[in-house]
Amino acid sequence: MQTPQLPLGEPAPQTRSTLGPDVLVQVRGLAVAAGNLVVQSGLEFDIRAGEVLAVMGPSGCGKSTLVRHLVGLERPVAGQVLYAGHDLHRGDAAELAALRRRFGVMFQAGALWSSMSLGENIMFPMRLFTRLGSAERRRRARFKLALVGLDGGFDLMPAQLSGGMRKRAALARALALDPELLYLDEPGSGLDPLNAARLDELVLNLRHHLGTAVVMVTHENASIMAVADRALYLDPLAHTMTALGPPRDLLSHGPAEVRAFLQRGVVA
Repeated sequence: MQTPQLPLGEPAPQTRSTLGPDVLVQVRGLAVAAGNLVVQSGLEFDIRAGEVLAVMGPSGCGKSTLVRHLVGLERPVAGQVLYAGHDLHRGDAAELAALRRRFGVMFQAGALWSSMSLGENIMFPMRLFTRLGSAERRRRARFKLALVGLDGGFDLMPAQLSGGMRKRAALARALALDPELLYLDEPGSGLDPLNAARLDELVLNLRHHLGTAVVMVTHENASIMAVADRALYLDPLAHTMTALGPPRDLLSHGPAEVRAFLQRGVVA
């Protein structure tokens, strides 16, 4: 993608902006906290339809904290997260719940229900939020498992899965309601290089075949370079974003600390 590097600018006013045709989410003047500590502020970026956006930065800079705010699990200290122009953290509870069903989340540890089979895990959101009949729910659950390479895994229990299988099952569950946007928190964490590369390939296939946008927190340099259209760098000292752009452009002529970060063998 021909996206220029974007250094941090002044925070925009907290008003609803005009959405371009390819923009799913607008983040405006966002400040996020872990407990009583503000870890990032002045965050300004968009999430575009069909892109893979990597959130990167040193350990403890607030990557996972940012994702928790982007999906509505935590309220920001300041600023807005706008989905289709609607503030994710303000408004009617039913409308906000419907808005949040437009994206899927894959948590770092998978967060599968241990007492349910894989098929039951995937059908559970369908049973809660759709009017699909039992047969159609089963058909769709099997299809989602096939998408992530778990054909025949419908009746398996989470305890029977390897680490790589658990990650793919969690991804299938995140796809249960056919979201337009996926949030992946450290998808390659705990995987060997081969399985991590397979998961990267799966993310690219989902984007290619389904048009799903992906926001991915990762500590894997290889994943950032392999799958991200753009990368967002969270600076742990400035407590804000200092670069946004294609990873290879940032590696070549981004800010010095971002170049140094991307040049390491492993992104921490």
